[in-house]
Amino acid sequence: MDSLDSRRGFLKVASSAAIASVVAAPNASAKDGKPVKVVVWDEQQPAQRGTYPNFLGNRIAEHLRSQSGFEVKSVRLDDPEQGLSAGDLEDCRVLIWWGHVRNGDVRPETGRRIVERIKQGALSLIALHSAHWSTPFVEAMNERARMDLQRDFPVTKDESREVVEAPPPTRYTLPKYETRLTPYVEQRKYPDGRSKLTLHLPYCCFPSYRGDGKPSSVRVLRPEHPIVAGVPATFEIPQTEMYEEPFHVPAPDEVIFEECWAPGEWFRSGMVWKIGKGRVFYFRPGHETYPVFQQPIPLQILTNAARWLAS
Repeated sequence: MDSLDSRRGFLKVASSAAIASVVAAPNASAKDGKPVKVVVWDEQQPAQRGTYPNFLGNRIAEHLRSQSGFEVKSVRLDDPEQGLSAGDLEDCRVLIWWGHVRNGDVRPETGRRIVERIKQGALSLIALHSAHWSTPFVEAMNERARMDLQRDFPVTKDESREVVEAPPPTRYTLPKYETRLTPYVEQRKYPDGRSKLTLHLPYCCFPSYRGDGKPSSVRVLRPEHPIVAGVPATFEIPQTEMYEEPFHVPAPDEVIFEECWAPGEWFRSGMVWKIGKGRVFYFRPGHETYPVFQQPIPLQILTNAARWLAS
């Protein structure tokens, strides 16, 4: 597909700078010297227990507490207010999100509250693996698609414009390989000066996945980026689920990692978007039955990302 080929071309250009290097770790605390306040949100599905006896989110929180400069709270979907009261969000600088089988249980208004704080620069989001379908990630990608529309289709003088939004046909379904890459905009112009823009919102998904736990190889595309401080230029995830491009999301501002599998599938497995004054980082490796977040390198990446996003 043209869209997939163009993205492969983009990655080839980006990867030309990917030489092996080690970057000094980012500051451990916020600019004011106070600890970075992190909330780790986890739906805590029972399938996690075989690999993470105290649940995956608690494992991540435990690791971050062992690092300097963090103040960490671990919450879950079944907590009061789904673990995200107004006080929790007000007291949070970085939100790390693990969701999978209960993504649809999180209320849309919760996602919109999170996105508003991201836009204000008060909060950044780290979405892990199946959180591509989580309410806050989907709401953030929808908002970025709206921002891109305003940038790419500026209002002209005396234009009468209508903007409508078209969501994916059914949420929690996979697009086909031949499906037009979302988001995209259809524009109509009429003789009387009116125009209509239809924004097709992103699927926030991809056409194929494989849950057999085969290893992947991850390559750093931005060796100078703070997220990869102390991370080798290439590394392996011994067991992980496979996702295959194209990923239906707005074009990211930065692609940090590319992940590949032996049969040839590949994915942009670390991406950053700016949403207003804040940021969203998506990190793909995972599945709750594989010990990805028992391993030093993925945990180092989360540590780096939390510190950088809070700066």
